[in-house]
Amino acid sequence: MSRTKSLWVRSAGMLLLLFLIGNVGSMTWRWGRPYLLGDPLADFPRVFLWAWERPENLEYLDPRQAGVAVLAMTLTLEDVRVTARPRMQPIRLPEGICAIAVIRIETGSSVLHDRIRRETIRHILDTAAATGAAGIQIDFDAVASERPFYRNLLAELRPQLPPGMKLSITALTSWCLYDDWISGLPVDEAVPMLFRMGAGDAAARRLLRSGDFRAARSRFSIGVSLDELPPRVPGGRRIYIFNPKSWTRESVNDALRVARELQ
Repeated sequence: MSRTKSLWVRSAGMLLLLFLIGNVGSMTWRWGRPYLLGDPLADFPRVFLWAWERPENLEYLDPRQAGVAVLAMTLTLEDVRVTARPRMQPIRLPEGICAIAVIRIETGSSVLHDRIRRETIRHILDTAAATGAAGIQIDFDAVASERPFYRNLLAELRPQLPPGMKLSITALTSWCLYDDWISGLPVDEAVPMLFRMGAGDAAARRLLRSGDFRAARSRFSIGVSLDELPPRVPGGRRIYIFNPKSWTRESVNDALRVARELQ
């Protein structure tokens, strides 16, 4: 697949994903040696900027410095249907960028049955095919009663993804510490979210002063926010960085500096 300038554009109220990303393995430059042995995303950038639902222009970003994880779709799961809300805000990316398509899942019902799971998977696969991204990242804060649904969804989704496409999930910090239910999930990485942690904040900070996460797949990456940085994290991790505002050259430079300090 040729590498070309990537755009998410809004047209007639529908998202057009014109997002042709070159195969990561065929890129002419290298991200460098992996920091941690066994990292399934070792060939990916060591830094990703999260681009949420707001207009973004990142054409100036050097693809050798960072990738971009773009919110592409939000799925709301209800009793009888799945409501798909594609990205409506434009985003501009540079040629050669390594991009991950993020799919946010929200629930409006406590009844998540098989048909809802199949419809959710269909939307995820459609997004994966339309974007041609290097990976898919699912952002779903599943409560305890939703975990069997989520586990089955991932198990059914994984073998249907395009060959070579990586599967990432975000993870509440508690899932990676004392409430480890994600071990064994068929994913390439689980990204511990080290911000907006609420009640889990104190426990996470105590552990991170001297220890590490329990779930193996959560030991390759971390997620932080520019407005809520942790004092310390385990070293050698891929850093996903959230910005509560639109990205600017200044905030991108801040994010790259933060990543260097945390790694």
